[in-house]
Amino acid sequence: MPERLFADDDPSSDSHRRVKGAFFADYTGEFPMPRVLNEPSPADDEQEQPRTPAAKTSKGPAPAWLRTGRPALHELMRNRRQALMALGGGAVAIGGLGSGAAAMLGRPEDADEMVRTGQGGGNVSPRDAGSFSNRDSSYTSGLGDLNDLGAAGTADSASAAAVAAMRATPRFPTPLNRDPVLHLLRRCTFGPTQADVAAVKELGIDGWLDQQLDPEKIPDPVADAALKTTPTVTMTTAEIRAAVKDGDNKAMYELTRAVIARQVWSTRQLFEVMVDFWNNHLNITSPFDGGWDTRVPYDVNVIRKHALGKFSDMLIASARDPAMMRYLDNTSSDKRNVNENYGRELLELHTVGIDGGYNEKDVRNSAYLMTGRTATREGTFRYEQNRHWTGAVKVLGFQHANKSAKDGLAVGDAYLLYLATHPSTAKYIARKLAVRFVCDTPPQSLVDRLATAYQQSGSAIAPVLKVLFRSLEFWIAAGLKTRRPLENFVATARVVGTKPGTDTGKALEDLYNFTRKLGQAPLGWEPPDGYPDVANAWSSAAGMLETWNSHRAFLQQSFKGLNNPRADSLVTQPAATLATYLDVLCNRLIFQPMKPAERDALIKFLGAKPDTRVTDANLGGKLPNLAPLVLDSVYHALR
Repeated sequence: MPERLFADDDPSSDSHRRVKGAFFADYTGEFPMPRVLNEPSPADDEQEQPRTPAAKTSKGPAPAWLRTGRPALHELMRNRRQALMALGGGAVAIGGLGSGAAAMLGRPEDADEMVRTGQGGGNVSPRDAGSFSNRDSSYTSGLGDLNDLGAAGTADSASAAAVAAMRATPRFPTPLNRDPVLHLLRRCTFGPTQADVAAVKELGIDGWLDQQLDPEKIPDPVADAALKTTPTVTMTTAEIRAAVKDGDNKAMYELTRAVIARQVWSTRQLFEVMVDFWNNHLNITSPFDGGWDTRVPYDVNVIRKHALGKFSDMLIASARDPAMMRYLDNTSSDKRNVNENYGRELLELHTVGIDGGYNEKDVRNSAYLMTGRTATREGTFRYEQNRHWTGAVKVLGFQHANKSAKDGLAVGDAYLLYLATHPSTAKYIARKLAVRFVCDTPPQSLVDRLATAYQQSGSAIAPVLKVLFRSLEFWIAAGLKTRRPLENFVATARVVGTKPGTDTGKALEDLYNFTRKLGQAPLGWEPPDGYPDVANAWSSAAGMLETWNSHRAFLQQSFKGLNNPRADSLVTQPAATLATYLDVLCNRLIFQPMKPAERDALIKFLGAKPDTRVTDANLGGKLPNLAPLVLDSVYHALR
């Protein structure tokens, strides 16, 4: 029987004791494994859909939890291929163009409008030109919103929402158990640990969330100690320039290693999850040319300072940050030669999104408003009014005479505040939060609820998260997210109990180098849109192989300089038979037993039988090869 994770009273006793953190009186803390529904694939899939080599060798229906995602996308891609073949090579060429190019080309009827008025294609919004709403939606297009997850609505508290969701039947069951504590920790941390489970049991769901939403009050000794090996990550630009050679990327490299340290060892896990979210939303890759002295202060003063604050404050801070000015080329934009890069990304990526309805004229005016903002050679932000474009501007519903260059900075800030509080920005950020915490194609009703909270709070993020965690959609969505490579890597380090060791600095460098092989080095996404956050973006045989290799690296002591627990320390309680032993091992690594068929496959791997007596906790030296197989399973891959 799996360990009880929700309360610490004895369910067999005559009366349940009310304990700190108990959420409802009749809860036993034990849940059956979710059913995996098997349904036959449609006949047309069998006849028309291209099959991978793996699919050819595997017969039988696909589990429902898997069929909610990729097979639907395969159907979409098959139809897209047929359309492209019918349209010819020109369709392929146009299909590769970005949103700006799509808007410039416009719709066919725009050609006559261009002839008559000299306007047209450039004034068509990317939305109306048929662009994807965002990059992630290009991977999930055709799947639609999962508007019925099995439960919906908002409860008075997160724990009450968990209770209500547990009483409902998920529309998309997964192999993961539905224990609310584990679900909370899979989504609000970089992977559950035994200590995390104990903390939620002690504080209760509501108490734990309240604590995590106030991170400054949480001691963080292990992460703080590890960060001593990356001293530049708390330095100002002036301090970095004094500490390293001109142009040396040392601070940016140390920042990437600090990301790993914080994600693995910080007790402020929800804060670090949100730091990761915002680093992707307002992405500046690290390292990048021009960031040697500014990228670290950007992380401190923009992302980490405002991660649980107001988005409007974060956006305005980013627009006055030298790293952002360099990264998106605003340093080369002035009234005589306007560079549209930053003005465009403000609309497309940072605020209203493509669905906001802006057009190319809006992009141009957005760039006009940002002229004069630049970075000095010393790595500081400066507004140079002699470079600011003056004249009337209009972007969406924002209008200003913009007559005086000396007022250009204030006009720009007013524009940024308008964008940050725009209804389209509320929907855009709400959807991204729902994708991060719920599922790849979240219910529109949930997105609308979060967007309303965003607007009512004046773009404050903590109130939006509180609504999210009080939503039944969050609690019913167990297992509907797939860990990205870095998340899987960090979750592995956390669950096996990796700690800083004798040479943490060298070890962090080795960990970082391994994440590069995974294809998701911290802060390593070079385009300005940040790492994708949906499963189909990470479908790769090579990536899966490297992820599996990382499980072996942690459990077979490959990362030197860290305190890595030995594999034989994973199973500490007696187990008479091999079947029981495997249940104990799985509870330790994936917090639940495997289904019998999967457990039997592991027993077959060992060349034994379920009732084989266990006399050696290390299984005769086979455990270091067995334990990684547990982490290779879907139970560890999902969150």
